[in-house]
Amino acid sequence: MTQPKTDTTQISDQSTDQVFAAYNSLGTDEKLAFLYYVYKAMGDSITPAAPNAADPDLSGNLVTELYSLSKDEQLEAMRSIVGRTDSRLSRLYGGLASKNQLFVWYAWAKEMGDRVVDMPKGYQASDDVKEVLSQLKEVDFESQISFLKEAASQMGYSDIQNPPSQSETGKTASL
Repeated sequence: MTQPKTDTTQISDQSTDQVFAAYNSLGTDEKLAFLYYVYKAMGDSITPAAPNAADPDLSGNLVTELYSLSKDEQLEAMRSIVGRTDSRLSRLYGGLASKNQLFVWYAWAKEMGDRVVDMPKGYQASDDVKEVLSQLKEVDFESQISFLKEAASQMGYSDIQNPPSQSETGKTASL
């Protein structure tokens, strides 16, 4: 079972929201490639934004569990998280706060090519991936981090649903 993509974001900057819309139109493997390139380009810059805000005790189990998988299993686990598919690791990821989700990708990115599956040799990014990367480079650093937090928070599987809105129920909240 896969959760539907959400069209709404918490991004307040219109240009960054447009970049996110372009990113959101990418397929699962393209999103993984995009994240790979972003973390390779911004890895050192992301360092203060991810680990210092996260709680490694909460996200560490998911990080280390991925390390214990075969490279093929790692790729499938990351695909299930990005694709919001109902799987054990996707549920673990979906239960984390966004700052811890960002930390998970940061930790995995640091180990790509070593303990985490690397990009296939000779991989060429699609024009769509290159375009989203180009657009992301045009926004300021804070907007880039907001973008990454939003991307991270819209991955993973969770059974938790937002309560229906007043317009959906026709009822107002009462005290």
